[in-house]
Amino acid sequence: MVNTYIENCIKDWTPTHAKLAEMVLDKNGTVPLSQRYRALFSLKGMGDDIAVQIISEALANPADSELFKHEVAYCLGQMGNKAAIPALIEAMATESLHDMVRHEAAESLGALSDPSVIPELEKYVNSSCQPLAETCVLALEKIKFDHSVEVQSADPSPKDRVYASIDPAPATTATKSVDELKVILCNPEVGLWKRYRAMFALRDIGTEEAVLALAEGMETDKTSALFRHEIGFIFGEMQHPASVPALARILANSEEESMVRHEAAEALGSVATPEVNGILALYINDPEPVVRDSCIVALDMFEHETSGEFQYAVIPEDESVPKSAELIAA
Repeated sequence: MVNTYIENCIKDWTPTHAKLAEMVLDKNGTVPLSQRYRALFSLKGMGDDIAVQIISEALANPADSELFKHEVAYCLGQMGNKAAIPALIEAMATESLHDMVRHEAAESLGALSDPSVIPELEKYVNSSCQPLAETCVLALEKIKFDHSVEVQSADPSPKDRVYASIDPAPATTATKSVDELKVILCNPEVGLWKRYRAMFALRDIGTEEAVLALAEGMETDKTSALFRHEIGFIFGEMQHPASVPALARILANSEEESMVRHEAAEALGSVATPEVNGILALYINDPEPVVRDSCIVALDMFEHETSGEFQYAVIPEDESVPKSAELIAA
C-alpha cells in the first residue's frame, strides 16, 4: 500500500527534510534506533511545519518502538510549534499506547501552553493511567502559570539559562536553600507541582549537594513513577558525576517502573563518566523493551559525549537524498 502521507507531502519537502524523513519514519525497519534519534533531533532543531508533519507521522505509527514514540512526543512539545497539537491530543487519547508515550504527549501540550488544550487535558486528570493523570494536572498548572498576570507582566528580556528545555514546571524562587528544597522534594504530602518546582530549583543550583538531594528524592519516593522519572531526566541534563551511583541502582532495579529505568539509562549515557559504558552494557538485553532500547540509545549518547562531536544530530548531504519513489512505501 502506498504511503499516501509521503506521496502527498514530498513535493513540498526540501532534500534535507526528505532524507531525515526516510530515517525517522524508517519504512523498511533498517535504520538503527540511535540514528533515528539523531535524525529526530535534527528535525527538532529545524522546527518548521514540515518537520512537525514528519515527526507527527512517526508518533502515529502503531508498529514503532514505544521508546521512540515517547521521544517523538517530547520533541513535538520542545519545538514550540502549535501545529503539533492535534497529533499530541490524539496520542494522549490512545489507550493502546505505552503510559510513558501518553504522559509525554500531555507534557508536550503543557510545553506548548496553548489555553485551547485545557479541555483536552481536563479529560484525563482522573485517568486510571497514573502518569497521564499526574502529567495532565501538571500541564494545567503550567498553562495557568504561563498565562498568569505575574508572568505576563514580567520582564520579557532573556534571562540567563543554563538549560534550553521547556520544563514542565518553573523552578521555585521562594528559597535557594538546598536543605529547604530537599524537604519539599522528599515530602509526598506536598503537591506534585510544588515538588516539581523544588526539583527544578535544585537542578539550577547544580552543586553536588543539590545532586545528592535529588538522588535521595528519586530513590526514596514511593508515590509517583512520573516524579522519579523526571529526576532521571534532570540528571541527564545536569551531567553531574555524583548522580551515577543512584542512576546505576535505579537501572539495576528490575522492580522499578520501566519509564524510570529508561530515564536512568539515558541519563547515564549523557553523564558519560568512564564507568557508564560498562554499566549500560549490562542491560542491552534487558527483558523490558523500553529499558533495552534506552541502553542502546544511551551507549550512542555516551559515544557522542566522549567524541567531541558538536551536536547530537544528523545533517544529511543533499546528494545522498533518495528520489521520491524511494521514499514511497510500496
